[in-house]
Amino acid sequence: MAEGGGGARRRAPALLEAARARYESLHISDDVFGESGPDSGGNPFYSTSAASHSSSAASSDDERERPGPPPPPPPGAPDAQEAEEDEAGAGWSATLRDRPPPRFEDTGGPTRKMPPSASAMDFFQLFVPDNVLKNMVVQTNMYAKKFQERFGSDGAWAEVTLTEMKAFLGYMISTSISHCESVLSIWSGGFYSNRSLALVMSQARFEKILKYFHVVAFRSSQTTHGLYKVQPFLDSLQNGFDSAFRPSQTQVLHEPLIDEDPVFIATCTERELRKRKKRKFSLWVRQCSSTGFIIQIYVHLKEGGGPDGLDALKNKPQLHSMVARSLCRNAAGKNYIIFTGPSITSLTLFEELEKQEIYCCGLLSPRKSDCTGLPPSMLSNPATPPARGQHRIKMKGNMSLICWYNKGPFRFLTNAYSPVQQGVIIKRKTGEIPCPLAVEAFAAHLSYICKYDDKYSKYFISHKPNKTWQQVFWFAISIAINNAYILYKMSDAYHVKRYSRAQFGESLVRELLGLEEASPAH
Repeated sequence: MAEGGGGARRRAPALLEAARARYESLHISDDVFGESGPDSGGNPFYSTSAASHSSSAASSDDERERPGPPPPPPPGAPDAQEAEEDEAGAGWSATLRDRPPPRFEDTGGPTRKMPPSASAMDFFQLFVPDNVLKNMVVQTNMYAKKFQERFGSDGAWAEVTLTEMKAFLGYMISTSISHCESVLSIWSGGFYSNRSLALVMSQARFEKILKYFHVVAFRSSQTTHGLYKVQPFLDSLQNGFDSAFRPSQTQVLHEPLIDEDPVFIATCTERELRKRKKRKFSLWVRQCSSTGFIIQIYVHLKEGGGPDGLDALKNKPQLHSMVARSLCRNAAGKNYIIFTGPSITSLTLFEELEKQEIYCCGLLSPRKSDCTGLPPSMLSNPATPPARGQHRIKMKGNMSLICWYNKGPFRFLTNAYSPVQQGVIIKRKTGEIPCPLAVEAFAAHLSYICKYDDKYSKYFISHKPNKTWQQVFWFAISIAINNAYILYKMSDAYHVKRYSRAQFGESLVRELLGLEEASPAH
């Protein structure tokens, strides 16, 4: 018996490795970010099995599994009368049929080959080139002039130059590398001070640039958008993302972790946390699940910035559907598979996106999701909890509604995966849990997005301005650095220098401050 148990334990890692190799996305993630070993990260369903096929790349008909018969209904499944009522009322049926996954032939990845000698600055300037920085110089000088015409001259002010603007950005970005709370710590002489950086520009000059810094100095008569002061930069950034990278088939819509650095939060007193102002916007992204590259950004301003804050958005599926439509505006006609959380998942949205050849797989919550058009019998919990791994499925057209049990019910809506193809979740302690293929795919890709968020947080810029447009600007800069590092990791330049994420950020800061070229002289 002991020998058999040992064999099972030895077999589990092999199954997991075979499963990870199945998903092109997971395989690329390991290669790009150097992950070491599986980690559930608290996910209630994690990983994949060797028995089911990847949806990240197109498969030929003879490569796909022959679907087996659907599993018997678990205890507590709805009776025949309920099924007939659902089917007659909304077109949902317990009769399942196989369907091929959406074909996808684009390999994705960087669109241009960067030379082995490319620096951190070269990758960053794919998204924030000199012409964008020069515009910031012009707009900052214009705003300073307008400000002084209205409030009086400032004898200590001199027009900012491109070199100074780069140094200004470098100082701000340095707060993400050192994790200091204030950029002024560089000149403080304390723990976070940095003499080599402090010598490039005086604190007084930095504070003058910070006072007048602008991306757009004047509101045009046609402008009604609340983000008009930063929108041109966001548009330019989006163009850079679109032209530099093609995503893999599988992507995720979500709100990335953009709040305070967790280390800082852990050291904050309750009073300090209460004093910190809530953000007056929410930021959503469409993110490539194979690399972590953030493909698209969407910023939603909170109306009035009321006391209910971001939590008020959680109960507005219609708002989140609008966010999803905006994030998918450049995705039509490409057979992408988009993973969504409960606030976005809805039958109406998924059917609308399918008409644009965008397919979805989303976690569904009767409390948080728009459940319009879904059969009620699938949304209620049975009196007797089914065993782990059992599931019920109903189908309408290409859409499948799945109720899968693992220490409670999990519901999924998808038109990207066949309802008759089976997968499995591999847990370290409990072993294999059978599930439909859609559940397996959702768990695998979402687990990696959690890891990407943790990595992206390494580039949070600690400076906390009061102006909403400035908060959005610095978050966008953080995302640009994250994407620059991902392209660097996928380039020949990585094999020359092999910078870690922190080293890449440090190199970028030094280049922006004009110190990188001078370093060999020391």
